[in-house]
Amino acid sequence: MKIALSTKDFKTISGHAGQARKWLLYELPDASDARTDLPAPQQIDLPKEMAIHHFNEDGPHPLDGVTLILTFSAGDGFFRRMAKRGAKVVLTGEPDPATAIRHYLAGHDQPKPPFDITTKFCKLHDLFSRHK
Repeated sequence: MKIALSTKDFKTISGHAGQARKWLLYELPDASDARTDLPAPQQIDLPKEMAIHHFNEDGPHPLDGVTLILTFSAGDGFFRRMAKRGAKVVLTGEPDPATAIRHYLAGHDQPKPPFDITTKFCKLHDLFSRHK
């Protein structure tokens, strides 16, 4: 199972996943549960044109193969685009990557994400987006 988390500092989870250029990528065995020791994550630092918001879907992407994305916020377009790539997007208010992953693996609800005004602008942008 591959889990990606949006980040700004490679230490904590951040929001606005469609614009995120920094990601933590965890590769876990399929039988993982909340007690599983988490491996060190791979740090992914994307160029601007590879951020999902700007990506033209014209080839492979470094997040291909990810089954779960944890983030503070994401627009509807991000949810749709990642679903097409086979990834489930889950919003969380938990800033610690390991804790958020363990919540998910244990089947617990994620803490409510903090308010993010940019999601309101994203919803408006998504109404007119070419990525429907």
